[in-house]
Amino acid sequence: MNKHSVPESDSSPVDLPLVVLTVALDGTMTATIDGTEYEPEPGEAAWTRTSFPQIIDHASADRTRAIRVEVHEVDGSTFTEVLAARPRRSAPEPEVPEPVVESRAARRRRAEPVLVEITGDGFVPGEDISCALILTRTDAAADGTARALLDTNQLTAGADGTVLLVGHVSGRVVTRALA
Repeated sequence: MNKHSVPESDSSPVDLPLVVLTVALDGTMTATIDGTEYEPEPGEAAWTRTSFPQIIDHASADRTRAIRVEVHEVDGSTFTEVLAARPRRSAPEPEVPEPVVESRAARRRRAEPVLVEITGDGFVPGEDISCALILTRTDAAADGTARALLDTNQLTAGADGTVLLVGHVSGRVVTRALA
């Protein structure tokens, strides 16, 4: 073999599925994959332009193989595109955890939870209820505004022991002490 000859390939010929999308006057589409009609699931609406990703994902086995797509428009124009498969990702290297030296506070946070039940009534049946743990308190200014400054250490150090249940529909607020 000289330096200008092409080596013979042991690979098989390229198999590129053909997807043909034909757009109708009403905006619906028909789809064929390698000449076989591909229809929406029973009970679903007809294909439209918004169905394009769903059809492409199906024909390309969720973008793992390349496909050729032809779109035939109502005005007679045709668009052709070859969509390449997404590159395969190699398996990530397993991470070797480094030994961790835990602080006393971290061991406390990791400890089994101690559950406390907070109850309240007067809410609208089925409404969303927010449960808020009070970190600090503040007073309203003369104009009715309020401002609170939070030390992020309070988020892990605990709170003042007050819990609020707030109804999103009813506006009901129930205050309970944890102690």
